[in-house]
Amino acid sequence: MVFMQSTLTYSNIPIFIPELACPHQCVFCDQAKIIGLNTIPKPNEISKIVETNLTTMDENRIIDIAFFGGSFTGIPFELQEEYLKEAFSFIKANRISGIRLSTRPDYIDVQRLELLKKYGVTTIELGAQSTNDNVLIKSGRGHSFKDIQNASKLILDYGFKLGLQMMIGLPGDTFETAMQTANDIIELGANNTRIYPTLVIKGTALEKLYNNGIYQPLSLEVAVNWSKEILRTFEKNNITILRVGLHPSEELVDGKSLIAGPFHPSFKEMVMTEIWNDIILGNLNQAKSKNLIIKVNSKQLNYAVGYKGKNKNQLLAKGIKVKFVGDSSFEKYQINVSNN
Repeated sequence: MVFMQSTLTYSNIPIFIPELACPHQCVFCDQAKIIGLNTIPKPNEISKIVETNLTTMDENRIIDIAFFGGSFTGIPFELQEEYLKEAFSFIKANRISGIRLSTRPDYIDVQRLELLKKYGVTTIELGAQSTNDNVLIKSGRGHSFKDIQNASKLILDYGFKLGLQMMIGLPGDTFETAMQTANDIIELGANNTRIYPTLVIKGTALEKLYNNGIYQPLSLEVAVNWSKEILRTFEKNNITILRVGLHPSEELVDGKSLIAGPFHPSFKEMVMTEIWNDIILGNLNQAKSKNLIIKVNSKQLNYAVGYKGKNKNQLLAKGIKVKFVGDSSFEKYQINVSNN
């Protein structure tokens, strides 16, 4: 397989290893319920998982094997190597391009990075969650901002791409501390990030805090607005945003495990709707009539119209009839408002 980045898209083959290594029970965490998976694949099952996924992917992709859901580098060294050997065989056969994994900042050191480098790992994502020490303590993270700084520098020094995941609405979090986390992620040299709203999951310490009135999750509206500002900050600094909002697993969608918090299966679409709402309202001064054509990038068309037509309906409520048109030649947030 020839990997030509100019024409290919990116895909992950996710392999979830929930709670396998992590001794810290963060107040918000039950990975198995969050990702909807309760079984841990053995190293000798990796090949079958990858083969099954590869049959669904065409060759016009850059494909990574991704070990997610736990703290991979906290696994016993020998077991890490077993998983990595299985994945690395697909790199040697030119069937995938690399391996990415997620782990904790305090599970990064020279010995671990040497092992990851040996077996073709290309990207390491750290669950930073917050860079505010007060928030980290209240969330039971078991590491400090200094640990995030040290791990990030070491990862970059070894030539890996750095991902830094963040959560909004953790205990003690505010809009100001969340924005500081976003700015710290940029300053630390992250290549990519994920933005997750904090949810109250059944059986977690956060559920007890919530039931006792000590913790209150963000409302959906507030979480969307925080994420809007954070997302734009990342985009302005060329940080790749891999995900906004949690994957809508069965455990979350059917409400079995979700106690409270700003979960929505279309969370990203709602965030993008608000971004486009700001853009559209900021350009209405171009309008000379109550009958308009709004032209935007084709891939942004649904977001511009809005989740469940929110932006279009908002204009209609102002007495403005609008036709949205997609144009593939437009830049991502380019807009043209003209009279119909």
